[in-house]
Amino acid sequence: MADRRPTQADGFSDAERAAMKERAAELRAESKKGRKRADELQAALDAIARMNPEDRALGERVHAIITSNAPGLSAKTWYGMPAYANADGKIVVAFKNSGKFNTRYSTLEFQDAAQLDDGAMWPVSYAIVKWSREVAEKIAVLVRTAVS
Repeated sequence: MADRRPTQADGFSDAERAAMKERAAELRAESKKGRKRADELQAALDAIARMNPEDRALGERVHAIITSNAPGLSAKTWYGMPAYANADGKIVVAFKNSGKFNTRYSTLEFQDAAQLDDGAMWPVSYAIVKWSREVAEKIAVLVRTAVS
């Protein structure tokens, strides 16, 4: 059996490595006693503030929709992205901005704690290309369903 080591072609990108380092730092910070919800909220807001202007505009709107429709969720960062956790600390939804991994569009991504189950298959990731009233309403419905 050959020793298979990651190469440039199949290894992690610089952006992926940076995200993993950010997540490790988040885990170290979470393990410290006395970490306040306000610090986590500030970290999420700081993550949004660091985004490119287009992503930041989407991130701010997504943040407003999530916090107004699911006040029981706590904002924090997850792999360097703004995310929203339930009372058990499990991530329900996260905003993955396009600039973070140089992708075509930003996404709203629901995790296992989200209550979106619908039969044998359902979507958990939604591309956001442009903000509109319809997009805001769809996100509000998804978030309320995810926490119900």
